[in-house]
Amino acid sequence: MGRILVIDQGTTGSRAIIFDEHGERLFMEYKEFRQIYPKPGWVEHDPMEIWDVTLDVTKRVLANANMSGKDISAIGITNQRETTTLWDKNTGKPLYNSIVWACRRTTDICQDLISKGYNEIFNKKTGLIIDPVYSATKIRWIMDNVDGVKEKVDRDEVLFGTIDSWLLWNLTGGNVHATDFSNASRTMLFNVKDIKWDEELLKIMDIPANMLPEVKPSVGLFGYTDKKLFGKEIPITGIAGDQQAALFGQTCFEEGDTKNTYGTSCVPLMFTGTKPVFTDKGLLTLAWGYNNEVKY
Repeated sequence: MGRILVIDQGTTGSRAIIFDEHGERLFMEYKEFRQIYPKPGWVEHDPMEIWDVTLDVTKRVLANANMSGKDISAIGITNQRETTTLWDKNTGKPLYNSIVWACRRTTDICQDLISKGYNEIFNKKTGLIIDPVYSATKIRWIMDNVDGVKEKVDRDEVLFGTIDSWLLWNLTGGNVHATDFSNASRTMLFNVKDIKWDEELLKIMDIPANMLPEVKPSVGLFGYTDKKLFGKEIPITGIAGDQQAALFGQTCFEEGDTKNTYGTSCVPLMFTGTKPVFTDKGLLTLAWGYNNEVKY
């Protein structure tokens, strides 16, 4: 029976864990990476360092377990949410450091949006209030403040992703640009009622849709790892933002169940139930609702 390899990419470090078919943890490796503080209230990560550290712990856990890619049936990814990376779609190189969810540099952008009366529109469509924690204003800041990025965006040479998308892109050798519902819902650009990127919100933020990842259900085939990484093309079959993954991990399966997790932040999260999501192709998935989330 093959094993499951889980990548847990967090705010201060990356962890790789191997589980057996019964969900028992067999081996684990962890490594921290740098926290970058250019100014008070600003927080960044080096996306290449995140990738290097994540790949390192993944290879080390396989080595310590005396396993290879042939022993792994599937890979799952959970990740720090909202943290924003823009990279060149042709070279795969980041255009700026990842702006971390905790960064407050876009406060002025948020205040401008609120003063123009947009808060209700964003809240109705995304379930979120306008705040610097979410990805949308981070994307806008990079486009407006990093030399050459806006021109590359205009030429359709730029991709955006939260950290799950960045890892997926690198794990698949640049072949897959995608995310899942849970991470998309934290960008302030995803309509949680229509289950898609929202054209009106993108227009307000002046962010082109072609730089956004494809959004898929959290469980399903996202792609296959580059054979050069592990000696085998391993299917990547699950992605979920860390707090939604924690809610599931704490067995909050009944409507109203709530968890509280303590990491870099303290995050209460409530499971508000499931509803079927239909598309022109029929039943797509069961969408999970998450309400009443607060970061302290």
